[in-house]
Amino acid sequence: MEFKDKFKTARLKLMMSQQEIAKELKVSFATVNRWETGRNKPNFKAQKAFHDLCKKKWH
Repeated sequence: MEFKDKFKTARLKLMMSQQEIAKELKVSFATVNRWETGRNKPNFKAQKAFHDLCKKKWH
């Protein structure tokens, strides 16, 4: 499974819009949209922030 698919699946499970997750991760809506469409991939720092957000919300 590619990152874009994992990201979208996790975002939907968190019941967050692209705008909401962008705000939580301190990136733009356009950045989140590019991640979900596979046009870009997040850098390590953004991936860690996303991972930490998922852990926080699911635990």
